[in-house]
Amino acid sequence: MNEKILLVIGASSDVGIELIKEVAQEYDFILAHHIGDNEKLLSLKEKLGDKLILLYGNFLEEESTYQFVKEIKNTGKIPTHIVHLPAGKCENIKFSKMSWERFEKDMNIALRSLVIVLNNFLPIMAKKKEGKVVVMLTSYTLNIPPKFLSSYVTTKYALLGLVKALANEYAGKGITINGVSPSMMETKFLENIPELIVQQNALNSPTGKNLVVQDVIPTFKFLLSDGANCIIGQNIAITNGNLM
Repeated sequence: MNEKILLVIGASSDVGIELIKEVAQEYDFILAHHIGDNEKLLSLKEKLGDKLILLYGNFLEEESTYQFVKEIKNTGKIPTHIVHLPAGKCENIKFSKMSWERFEKDMNIALRSLVIVLNNFLPIMAKKKEGKVVVMLTSYTLNIPPKFLSSYVTTKYALLGLVKALANEYAGKGITINGVSPSMMETKFLENIPELIVQQNALNSPTGKNLVVQDVIPTFKFLLSDGANCIIGQNIAITNGNLM
């Protein structure tokens, strides 16, 4: 029987932690990427034991990103399912004050890391004729984005382009690749966004609130399941009542 192995890139994020909790019993092994802030992951490790394998990777550094892939291969546990969550933290900055270095940083964290990971593991999935990839995007890729988030929005659009291109390329090989696009979600990711903006976003929502982590986990879980075998190259919106 083939092992079912989940790779969660950005596992120490709020979404990563909750996803692992939710799906742990469905996988033989879970490979959990972190950048050092892994206190919650260590707590999960105590509960899940050898099933949870913690792997460090600093995606700001290209060499560290390749080393991360090497460490995955060294475990002998090649992923059959991949969830990609990393992103630079949101900050409201005017484009005129946004340097190329900031764009490059966000791209390296989110896009380069995924390109390197998939470049190594999609061919292996293709040989086995099975695999699932789910990428965290944003509802800003579905409608007019807010002001002052040019680097974040640009990076997410780049990821969407990669999802669409690879979904088409690998659709005939038994692999599904999809994106999930939530609206504003209350996590530590927003800590650099003024509280007034977060509150205003909630008030503008038809439900009167922002998303929380538990609102998005079911969609990730479904897209990783066999029930989503015919969902390919989609950008799934989770928008709390806002029409896209």
